[in-house]
Amino acid sequence: MTVLSADPARIAERFPLLERRSQMVKAVRAFFEDRGYLEVETPFAVPVPGEEVHLRCFRTELERPDGSREARFLHTSPEFAMKRIVAATGKAVFQMARVWRNGEASNTHAPEFTMLEWYRPGADLSSLMDETEAFVRALLPSVVHRGTDVIDLSLPFERLTMQAAFARYVGADLLGTAGDAEALAAQAHVGLRNGENWEDLFFRLLLERVEPMIGRERPTFLTHWPAEQAALARRDPADDRAALRFELYIGGLELANAFEELTDPVEQRERFVTDRKRRMELSPDQDWAVDEDFLAALPELPPCSGIALGFDRLVMLATGAPRISDILWLA
Repeated sequence: MTVLSADPARIAERFPLLERRSQMVKAVRAFFEDRGYLEVETPFAVPVPGEEVHLRCFRTELERPDGSREARFLHTSPEFAMKRIVAATGKAVFQMARVWRNGEASNTHAPEFTMLEWYRPGADLSSLMDETEAFVRALLPSVVHRGTDVIDLSLPFERLTMQAAFARYVGADLLGTAGDAEALAAQAHVGLRNGENWEDLFFRLLLERVEPMIGRERPTFLTHWPAEQAALARRDPADDRAALRFELYIGGLELANAFEELTDPVEQRERFVTDRKRRMELSPDQDWAVDEDFLAALPELPPCSGIALGFDRLVMLATGAPRISDILWLA
């Protein structure tokens, strides 16, 4: 009862931020409707929540009228379902979806949050960056303050390949060392930690040396990730060591993750099998079948690009709120 009685005061204290959030929801819909996107809704409790190796899912159970039961999971992203809709319709679609990621809690993470995703047939990675830049400018003020950073959104957003970022901030040939942790460590002048592989070291250097340096004066698209981090993205036809993927950083926040979508079901299945093996090694309780419906739809998916953007973090940037809990109605 004590917690409940405190809620009205807490909401009143944060109401200007929450009102801004509500206005931004309307602005999101206006932006995409003006561009001819179709708003869709997909199930939240699904048989297959995703294939991300390091994400932990909330588990529940479906009880049927005949008494049978089947595992369900709260999805970590609506990506699989939305791409099935694009494959079936050929339409550009968007969704403001609630998503869940267990074990995540910090000033910039919440276990339940709002993900804005959109998929645009015919778009390559460059044109999706153009559209994302236009979207961010439409939703945020021209100058954003985040901690001590002053980010000028009137400047062209930086487009920086991962290879160039590691050369600039780490002093390493990232793609040239792919799979060789000792070579990457030597070029970065760091020691390998016990049991640390190339992927582990890549993420450590990304977090410690690259991310703190980008998106501070103007937003930065960090593009062309190593192929090992391709997930659901196509490989770069100009250099198959890299994947057609970008993340967007603004004021120290990783705001969005995007792919030029892979449409080859054979290659996608191989990646799923690899990811599943790694996930089972790390988290044996995170077990579900491969999404056969998604794989069956892939041959019908037109060339397209898609993006997942953390809406709550966008609101944080718009309002200057230091904590994600400040811009959630009940937190």
